[in-house]
Amino acid sequence: MDSTRQARLILFTRYPEPGRTKTRLIPALGAQGAAALQRRMSEAIVIHMTEFAAQHPVVPEIRYADGSQQAMETWLSNDIPCIPQGEGDLGDRLCRAFAHAFAQGDRQVVIIGADCPTLTPALFAQAFAALNHKDLVIGPAMDGGYYLVGLSRPTPSLFSDIPWGSGEVLPATLKQAEGMALGTHILETLADVDRPEDLRHFIPVQQQLENRLKQPGCYDISIIIPTLNEAACIGQTVAELVEQPGVEVIVSDGGSSDQTVTLATVAGARVIQAPLGRGNQQNVGAQAAQGRVLLFLHADTRLPEGFVPEICETLDKQGIVAGTFRFGVDAAGWRFRLLELCTNWRASWFGLPYGDQGLFLAAARFQAMGGFREIPLLEDLDLVLRLRKKGRLALLTTPALTSSRRWQRLGFVRTTVVNQMILLGFFFGISPDRLARWYGRGQENNGRFSGK
Repeated sequence: MDSTRQARLILFTRYPEPGRTKTRLIPALGAQGAAALQRRMSEAIVIHMTEFAAQHPVVPEIRYADGSQQAMETWLSNDIPCIPQGEGDLGDRLCRAFAHAFAQGDRQVVIIGADCPTLTPALFAQAFAALNHKDLVIGPAMDGGYYLVGLSRPTPSLFSDIPWGSGEVLPATLKQAEGMALGTHILETLADVDRPEDLRHFIPVQQQLENRLKQPGCYDISIIIPTLNEAACIGQTVAELVEQPGVEVIVSDGGSSDQTVTLATVAGARVIQAPLGRGNQQNVGAQAAQGRVLLFLHADTRLPEGFVPEICETLDKQGIVAGTFRFGVDAAGWRFRLLELCTNWRASWFGLPYGDQGLFLAAARFQAMGGFREIPLLEDLDLVLRLRKKGRLALLTTPALTSSRRWQRLGFVRTTVVNQMILLGFFFGISPDRLARWYGRGQENNGRFSGK
């Protein structure tokens, strides 16, 4: 880059409001998960921009859609100016950003998007270097658009009559540039992330980004989720959890053959592989955890807002060795309300909560207890019975909502009756291995016994 020239690097992004961003990914990630992905990709680009600006004579800038200036500055940066993109199609907004930069005396202006996770400072440098002798630089995206566009002089008509949102954006822009006799430099083609099949491109970036944004050992709670083929719910579950301060989310996967690993990763979880079996998977997850408190959670269970301070305050009370949330089901009907009433009564009076209520305890205590035993089912009940010998189990007033999918798939009466028979068999001394064979729990079900 020519250090005598004024240069500006502008990020075009969108405030990550659920339901309004990355809408084509909502079927795979849920609204929260799609917004979380948008947030992480933007954060990664801002890290690159900050590093690049510290080493080169370039002014960084953020142009945003949705949200407010205060929200954007709180989210991304107090040091980088945040300016609304304004009204109009993408061409109108690009023209406005270029015009503003050139009016302020900049000689080179590069605008980037937040959709290409492999966009690096090296490509910024290539773009600005190209503008030393070219009018236009473009970074093509695989979907027919571009992830970067830069100019060395004002050319407002370049973005006129472009079919924005189609696969013809790049060809149409290059045709316009040719007609205007612009000297053009083409960068390497990158993949962007707009559709579910694009999510794989973000996975190599995710762990690196998480390591940059959070320092090891600073977590209050490590949430450990054992999974096997949980693509239907894991993205949304993780996306909601990673938004909580002081929390790390570890997905311990037992060999999923669907998109569970991909969806959990892009939503912000740390994904590790473990031998199949809920007890095994949770033990491996606990070994990798950095929080002072461990929370074991099922993939289809949603926690209430504000759970972090409530858990920490509960475990600080004298005599409390562990705790769970009240049980709730995300379905209407008197049968589910009766199920909730009975489950919470049993947990409160007999100290017998089960895994889908979310079991939490200090990491040091979990290790001292020897973790979960390697049994094919009811590993949560086994740990609860051992914990009761050490002290009291707290039942929080707020409920964790469990999906009703098991009851809907197998039938309410059948699911409830079979679960109670398994419990009776366990308390009468029938071995978990024999119960598991009788219950028909194989690898497909990952030993998932609800205990209800």
